[in-house]
Amino acid sequence: MSRADRLERLDTRRVELEAEYEQVLLEALRKVAAGSWGLFDHNQDRATRAKWKPVITDLCDRGEEIDQMRDQLGLQPFALHEEFEASRGPVSTNAPGEPKQAKAWLDRLGKEL
Repeated sequence: MSRADRLERLDTRRVELEAEYEQVLLEALRKVAAGSWGLFDHNQDRATRAKWKPVITDLCDRGEEIDQMRDQLGLQPFALHEEFEASRGPVSTNAPGEPKQAKAWLDRLGKEL
């Protein structure tokens, strides 16, 4: 198999993984927009963290795999994952709550609840 064929297959797989990542993220955002807290880790509550850990781990693992593929293909890092990671963690007390933040994400991504 030629290098071009390998890169084409890698790029096809990357596109598939990015679509899967977006789907998992959208499902999580819809859940948070409906009132479930924890995806963005604003409260830093142990029980909430434990509840969301499988989703966060899945998104991070997929994001890392996508970034490795993008690096091999000479592409920029996966922006959606970078934005998601940057949006997590402690926020000021007057910051919008996680449900509002999730709705804003869905609006920005052009997706509905």
